[in-house]
Amino acid sequence: MWERQHEIAADKIYNMCSDLGGFFLKIAQIIGKPDLAPAAWVKRLVTLCDQAPRTPYHVVRVVLEKELGRNVDELFERFDADPIGSASIAQVHRARLKGDKDDVVVKDLMMTDIRNLQAFALYMQKTDIKFDLYSVTKEMEKQIGYEFDFKREADAMERIRRFLYENNKKAPVKVPRVIRDMVTRRVLVMEYIDGTPILKLEDEISKRGINPGGKMATAAKRNILKSLTLAYGQMILKSGFFHADPHPGNILICKGSEASTTKIASLKHSLHDVALLDYGQVKDLPDSLRLGYAKLVLAIADNDPIRASESYRELGIDTLSKCEDEQKEMLKLAQTMFDTKMPPGVTMLQPFSEGSSIKKISVQAFPEELFSVLRTVHLLRGLSVGLGINYSCAEQWRPIAEEALYLAGRLKGGLRSLFVRRGSKDETT
Repeated sequence: MWERQHEIAADKIYNMCSDLGGFFLKIAQIIGKPDLAPAAWVKRLVTLCDQAPRTPYHVVRVVLEKELGRNVDELFERFDADPIGSASIAQVHRARLKGDKDDVVVKDLMMTDIRNLQAFALYMQKTDIKFDLYSVTKEMEKQIGYEFDFKREADAMERIRRFLYENNKKAPVKVPRVIRDMVTRRVLVMEYIDGTPILKLEDEISKRGINPGGKMATAAKRNILKSLTLAYGQMILKSGFFHADPHPGNILICKGSEASTTKIASLKHSLHDVALLDYGQVKDLPDSLRLGYAKLVLAIADNDPIRASESYRELGIDTLSKCEDEQKEMLKLAQTMFDTKMPPGVTMLQPFSEGSSIKKISVQAFPEELFSVLRTVHLLRGLSVGLGINYSCAEQWRPIAEEALYLAGRLKGGLRSLFVRRGSKDETT
């Protein structure tokens, strides 16, 4: 009976988000994750990650010709009218430039809205949900504004691509190359990456005759997750400038790599299997928040409630205790908010249930700029749960956090584990 009710509710939420479009599609991406929502919701809402309502081709063509100053037929050998993906702010088309042998992706702008959600956040804060939701929506409003400038997105893509390639012998994720002379505020042309959406990974594995629940497939999934979270650990903690939208529609398993052949077992030896798309949502953390978050990562990885409480204060997260064992609940809250690992025996989080840490430790004020980190970790956790792997990003990021604090002169006792704790040098540099 509950499953049927979940299916009905999922259809209603899907239809509402689809009709309202824009910002509400992003809300669907956040809540439609296996660590937060019933299976029926996840199955229904996940299609909104890259298959949102589409803008007609004749509208797209007008925008392209106005922005690029030339007829589409003059610029492109081929232009697919049907988009290969459509999300909350933009949609993308596969094409080929005149005189070129490689395909490209053309991204064009759509619209969004947020005011109703902010009013809803203010209303919810007056109920028993004691969390600073309005600050969260303010940060999202600012981030959404950035997506209306594809020149900014192109700069972000190139900056992150350069950072990952310069800080690794092999970059943990592939970043598309920008076609620089075909970028305007409303149009972005970039390298086309052929791959399998991570949402269809199990289907791809099955096609290769491999058991999706077997050891070989599990090893492949674990390596994909490690590559992705390693990239995020480096971006957030070493650079502070990071891609802030790792929902499943933005993640590809590259074709032609070991991830999409019968040699999936050898995926653990490859670091070029995962491609990260869509750089409209990026965040540049100030050093104070970057280093404060590094301290919180260490507290979570070391299961240290005292340092977790100290880190909260340093980050500007203002809490109001409602329980006896405040420090223990503060650590549990930190783990729930900022780690990808699920508690033992828990398959779906209920952050606002009566026994939750958020109920016991009310978050009176939450720094707007930290929301992008929170959202990123939550999307990574949803991906982890969806792949069937209970994985702690805090434990993987511990040496990266130590290095960041050490270089800033804020790590007492030196570098305990920069190159030796839980892995090889290649996993931390």
